Amino acid sequence: MSAPDVIVIGGGIAGVSAAAEIAREARVTLLESEPALGYHSTGRSAAIFIRNYGNATLRALNALAEPVYAEASEISDTPLLSARGALTLAYAGEADAFADYCADADGIERLGAREAAELVPILDPGPVEAAALEPDARDIDVDRALQGYARLLRARGGRIVTGAPVTAIAREGGAWRVETRQGAERAAVIVNAAGAWADEVARLAGVAPLGLVPHRRSAAILPPPGGRDVARWPLFGSATETWYAKPDAGRLMVSPADEDPVDPHDAWPDDMVLAEGLWRYEQAVTHAVERVERSWAGLRSFLPDRTPAAGFAADAEAFFWLAGQGGYGVQTAPALAAIARHLVTGGGAAPDPALLAALAPARLAATGARHAPEG
Repeated sequence: MSAPDVIVIGGGIAGVSAAAEIAREARVTLLESEPALGYHSTGRSAAIFIRNYGNATLRALNALAEPVYAEASEISDTPLLSARGALTLAYAGEADAFADYCADADGIERLGAREAAELVPILDPGPVEAAALEPDARDIDVDRALQGYARLLRARGGRIVTGAPVTAIAREGGAWRVETRQGAERAAVIVNAAGAWADEVARLAGVAPLGLVPHRRSAAILPPPGGRDVARWPLFGSATETWYAKPDAGRLMVSPADEDPVDPHDAWPDDMVLAEGLWRYEQAVTHAVERVERSWAGLRSFLPDRTPAAGFAADAEAFFWLAGQGGYGVQTAPALAAIARHLVTGGGAAPDPALLAALAPARLAATGARHAPEG
């Protein structure tokens, strides 16, 4: 049995980045149930950084994370963001959602329907009632970010154990004992970064769950419409997120933006949901979907108030929640990792107290928002 100071459970970018930051001051072992890091949500991300995406707390995290990805850093000697842009389109019945988005957004440019169609030549301008461009939205090189954090973790003396699903957790003699299929680990602190499985990990430890609900999000890769060069097109989609599309390695990724509650599992797309989403996309463009080259699904896991939890559990000693990132996990990872480091080890700059309060797991119990997961 090894004796690290901190055990991080979960090898997505949330867990790996937090482990790398915590390893500045502590000995860290990261446990991942799958054979490789980033297998679930991280590896199936839309890979886009949109600073104005999410509620006020998420936007604050986005702002803190952006410099880490936008500049050379310890993770990567070159920036991990590249130009893309995000075009939000308002159709019938979406005026309020569009207005709300634009009211709180920085760096938004209002466009007419025909200006929007100049950016995306297959867009049908007829039904577009309003449009807005966020030119500073950028692609994220997710794999380089994940591998950069993993490399940093190892360089700081951390261990990564893959293929190690957790089977039992117990508090013994002032420390946590974590049983896995590869043996036992013992540490003073557990960081629960298990993604869609975070509530299940909490239950193993005898900690009250927070009411985390995984939601399926599907996507399909289409050939470039009419053989067009889509490389410079922005991400584009409806204001109420009923569909969106994004260039992807010379092709077009289209998502129905589905958000169906499911149990945690290795997600796959529902054929009917995907077909309906592609139909909605087709109504907005002038080029019909000819074929789907491949499709997949991932899980976006939300807490009841759709804000992540980052902080120690109120009902258990040294059990740290890092969960509920929803669809914002990749772009908020550097910020949440720095916060986790400070709260777990005291290292780094002290975060804004108001931000910490918004992320505190205790807020869910205090407001009565905690509930059993839907499935």
